[in-house]
Amino acid sequence: MISKQTRKIIDSLIEAQGRFAIWRVPGEKEPRFVAQTKGALPFFHHINNLNGRRGFVVAPFRVSPRQPIYLIEPDVFELPTTVGPWRGERPFRESPPITADEKARYAERFERFAKELCEGTFEKLVLSRQMVIERPMGFSPAEAFAEAEARYSRSMTYLCHLPEIGTWIGATPEILLAGRLGEWQTVALAATRKLVNGEPATDRDDKDRREQGLVAQYLRQRLAERRVAFQEEGPVPTRAAEVCHLKSVFRFRLERRDRLGDLLDGLHPTPAVCGLPEEEAYRFILAEEGYERSYYSGFIGWMDPDGRTDLYVNLRCLWAEGERVALYAGGGLLKDSDLDEEWEETREKMETMRRLLPPTNERDY
Repeated sequence: MISKQTRKIIDSLIEAQGRFAIWRVPGEKEPRFVAQTKGALPFFHHINNLNGRRGFVVAPFRVSPRQPIYLIEPDVFELPTTVGPWRGERPFRESPPITADEKARYAERFERFAKELCEGTFEKLVLSRQMVIERPMGFSPAEAFAEAEARYSRSMTYLCHLPEIGTWIGATPEILLAGRLGEWQTVALAATRKLVNGEPATDRDDKDRREQGLVAQYLRQRLAERRVAFQEEGPVPTRAAEVCHLKSVFRFRLERRDRLGDLLDGLHPTPAVCGLPEEEAYRFILAEEGYERSYYSGFIGWMDPDGRTDLYVNLRCLWAEGERVALYAGGGLLKDSDLDEEWEETREKMETMRRLLPPTNERDY
């Protein structure tokens, strides 16, 4: 459990506009901390620019000049006791508008996506949404992270603050790339369902198996294209926070650890957050989803080619910016997807972060 003093320090670092991250991956007992207090914060406009780099990575769904990849190259590895030398400048950003009539807006987008799926233009599309609410009275990012730590031991939990992008907090179950030295893995995670008596649902229908199978097939192809020999395990039901998915694990060895950026460029975005065919689905989502995903459904975590790497898809997350808090969720659509079921799935996923906030009057989300 994160101590009260630690929580105070984290909130003070955010207030002082420090550049830092604190996170824990499944299996670890204590979170890790890194911060950069010296020099300019590195940023990149191409994923393969990460080749040979070491640090804490924050990458968006779409890399662009407005939303680049950031890399914390740390000179501090322990949580400080004071924030004196940390003070920085917060760039001016307008707070996003409060979300209104979200279900109606979601239904409109769902119909556009469903039409393309039924016409056979796409095999799968991921439709996501953002819900922006007033910052709840008494909201503490550090308290939210501590609550995530206590609730979601099976997920990577993190809090990252950069003056350039604000505060992001998450509890994400999906590995994009993880490993050390010779042993590496990625996962195909899809087909969300509610827990049954607190356990993962085992009775999956054809739609679930097809949805997860598309992600698994994509990873097989991407690894094969790069001549990476792998072993595949699954799919098996697995719990993630308050929901469950079907999960396959791909294990492999890498001869060129200095080229991790090239591999990441081939993996991101997977059909778990985008769709198929990949390039066409990506362009369709950017044009038709109706909002900017920003760093939601990008990837985040520690990268070290000569040590340990833990990079996760940034799924269950929130963004705190000024007087607003934004929650994110999405779901994979196939041609036989149902509007009400998909809406309810996004509600369930948003609950992962909503449970970390003080009570509010917001209900329709």
